[in-house]
Amino acid sequence: MSKRGTSPPVEGTLIKRARATPPPSNQIAISSSNDERQKGLIRTVQRTSSLEAPIVSLAGAHSGEILSCRFDPTGQNVAACSADRSVCNIVEDVSSKHELCLTFQPHQGPILDLQWSLSSSTLYTVSADHLLTMTDVTTGQRIKKIRAHREIINTIDRTMATGAGVELVATGSDDGTHPVATFEIGCPVTSVCWGADGANVYIGAIDNEIHVYDLRKSEQVYTLQGHNDTPTSLSLSPNGSFLLSPSFSSQTLIHDIRPFSPSPSRVHRVLQGAPAGFENTLLRGAWSRDDGGQRVAVGGADRMVCIWDVESGRILYKLPGHKGTVTAVDFHPKEPIILTGSKDGTMILGEIQPGVVI
Repeated sequence: MSKRGTSPPVEGTLIKRARATPPPSNQIAISSSNDERQKGLIRTVQRTSSLEAPIVSLAGAHSGEILSCRFDPTGQNVAACSADRSVCNIVEDVSSKHELCLTFQPHQGPILDLQWSLSSSTLYTVSADHLLTMTDVTTGQRIKKIRAHREIINTIDRTMATGAGVELVATGSDDGTHPVATFEIGCPVTSVCWGADGANVYIGAIDNEIHVYDLRKSEQVYTLQGHNDTPTSLSLSPNGSFLLSPSFSSQTLIHDIRPFSPSPSRVHRVLQGAPAGFENTLLRGAWSRDDGGQRVAVGGADRMVCIWDVESGRILYKLPGHKGTVTAVDFHPKEPIILTGSKDGTMILGEIQPGVVI
């Protein structure tokens, strides 16, 4: 039986860039020659995850720049949204396969952010068309759309209300409002994040401050300061005690949001190393989850991903691989795997050294 030739990729097809004949047993042959017989230097790579290779490039799902990408709560799916108005849902079998499961277009404008539901197969997306959309990722059917803002919606977050079993969604827009209880910030909102108990909402805006609103009181209770420019995203630590916030000033802050912080300014760490660039891109950071949040990561305009140790503040990794600004990062919930998305329209899955769970 003759071998079937490789067909050219069609639009919307995911291309997994990997070696045609990967080396066996975690050994890599290094040589500048294409002749297999001249590859004499063998290096053993210690594997830390169940990915089929230490680095896997996911390309072809989007024709435009990727603006956000995230693992689902189980770590078996990856979703990414793009300026090409589409969302791709990739079913990830970390042991062997990475295949494009579904691509859909729930919006009429660039999709700026997304979040997975914590309790169902729903994907929340927000867009420049002023809509919040809920889509069933198993079918690609749009469940509901909500026009909650008058301007571009930049960001979204969700949480489970304590004791109620109800999922709450928060969005932030250029119209300066936050529609959970319609908080008026007074200037465009770039980022939102729920507190661990679902009672507080953290809102980053172009006034360089992070506003903290209490839903029970329906009022702002205090602000987090320290940034010299607009915070681009907010991410809560796994233990709910710290808040990660990159900014346009290329400075990333970790705020202490515990009720009784030892620091009056509530600035726990000041991190440098991820340049924001001049494009004013909303860079989205993330906390590691397999080790309880000992590391944080933010992409940069230098086309690299910077990973810091939270306790010491030192840089652990500067990861290359993209050809454009790295706009979004996320950590696998169970394994030491980092997901990155870039303006070059590609995503990269890479394994790192596992952290020590304290």
